Amino acid sequence: MDLHTRILIVGDDEGIRSLIGDFLAKHGYDATTAADPLEMRKLLASESFDLIVLDVMMPREDGLTALRQLGPDAPPVIMLSAVGSDVDRIVGLEMGADDYLAKPCNPRELLARIRTVLRRRAGAAPAGALAEVATPRTIEADSGDCLHFAGWRMDLGLRLLFDPTNALISLSDGEFRLLRAFAEHPRRVLTRDQLLDWSRGEDSDHYDRAIDVQLSRLRRKLSDGEGGSDIIRTVRNEGYLFVPAVADDRPAG
Repeated sequence: MDLHTRILIVGDDEGIRSLIGDFLAKHGYDATTAADPLEMRKLLASESFDLIVLDVMMPREDGLTALRQLGPDAPPVIMLSAVGSDVDRIVGLEMGADDYLAKPCNPRELLARIRTVLRRRAGAAPAGALAEVATPRTIEADSGDCLHFAGWRMDLGLRLLFDPTNALISLSDGEFRLLRAFAEHPRRVLTRDQLLDWSRGEDSDHYDRAIDVQLSRLRRKLSDGEGGSDIIRTVRNEGYLFVPAVADDRPAG
């Protein structure tokens, strides 16, 4: 039990919010509830949370729209939705959600998912305290299967990205695939359709609504890192250009 782990539950159904909050409280979590995304953002602006449980189907502003507006330093998010199709689940995950659970769900399954997401984040700083971290996480490991650009290192084997100071930059799976598509086709204008094909393959139709969000977040993370300004440039009416030259350390053949 960890009374210091704070979870924010967001949904328009007061009964479900209370049920989840009470259940999590019984299992040692500090649970807070919000009736809508507006209240969620007010709480996030004034308090720190380790994880958000976010309902998809809400009036006025749905959960996916609220997820899209969260910044890169937001806590991990588990989406809850009565719409459990593969397409909706994939879109939610590609837009930055850490997990996606169909309603109605067993509270014990939600608890297990919460514990799994929190364990997955255990190697990094707690999500609610990211702004207080002074020293970026660094890793010296190198799979030998890397791309280098403008001082950055993209380890394809370990699926990790490091800025020029060797600080680890956290990327979602979709962001990593999108960056790989750019880095493997540098210094040429790429259309949105090409990026979809190269980063998503046969599933590109499923990701069509999410790629714009992934691109925005990826550019922000590259800009926030050391030496990351203007790595991906917009070419009006044509597409996007990956500006730096890329050195390929991957083994031949």
